[in-house]
Amino acid sequence: MRKNQIKPLRTFFVYKDYFKEFKKTLTRTTLIKMYQIFLYIMTLEKIPEQYFKAITSVKGLFEIRIEEGGNIYRIFCCMDKGNIVVLFNAFQKKTQKTPANEIEKAARLMEEYLKEKERRQHDDK
Repeated sequence: MRKNQIKPLRTFFVYKDYFKEFKKTLTRTTLIKMYQIFLYIMTLEKIPEQYFKAITSVKGLFEIRIEEGGNIYRIFCCMDKGNIVVLFNAFQKKTQKTPANEIEKAARLMEEYLKEKERRQHDDK
């Protein structure tokens, strides 16, 4: 690691293809903004709530919040081992309230991820 390089506190893991497909729909400026927020999440000890917020209705589920050019985007995720941000589904927010079906999808994906992880750990023993 170079002298001036910042050591990341967190890394990202993309679960399934929902986030990858969403990313393909974004403009270049939105992608730049998204990666800037990812950098904050990776390097800041305390992430500001304007970028990273818990979904209170689902324990362990979070949303990454992106606003760019008058558009609002949400990426659902969870934390694994305290330092791995696991990315699930994402969408462009068009109403004040986050759609319940998007939260339900994220909760289902988080549950699948945790079950698969548990199965892998069990198989490794």
